[in-house]
Amino acid sequence: MTNTRRVYIDKQHPSAYKALIALSSEVQEAAAEAGLDPLLIELVKIRTSQINGCAFCLRMHTRDALKNGENPDRIAVLPGWEETGYFSHTDRAALRLAEAVTRVSDGHVSDEEYGAAAAVLSPEQVSAVIWLTTVMNAFNRVAISSRYPVNG
Repeated sequence: MTNTRRVYIDKQHPSAYKALIALSSEVQEAAAEAGLDPLLIELVKIRTSQINGCAFCLRMHTRDALKNGENPDRIAVLPGWEETGYFSHTDRAALRLAEAVTRVSDGHVSDEEYGAAAAVLSPEQVSAVIWLTTVMNAFNRVAISSRYPVNG
């Protein structure tokens, strides 16, 4: 990492950032109304941030998940979720969809990936996972581009 001073875009354009916060609140509410477990919501945020390499968001959402009772082992194995027995069918469907949305440049969200999620999740849950992932990707880009500090 370089020492180049970055503009904190949330401070440079606070009304845009406030709109992103408002969108995030709306999406969080929609996800809860769709019946997504609050711990799964945090896992989607963590997994999205892992893929994007956003240390700031990883620290924040890992802390939130642990504070809300998430099993540390599930967080530890989240990058290899497909290889473990820690995750339910719902968790797996949401994580698969979140990964596809986050990696959209790798071939879009395929019909296979979308169909696998839609076979397990309700339409409201599919929509909520996509919105959660979309918002988390936006926050990751704000934090990464601004180089929010993450110090020990």
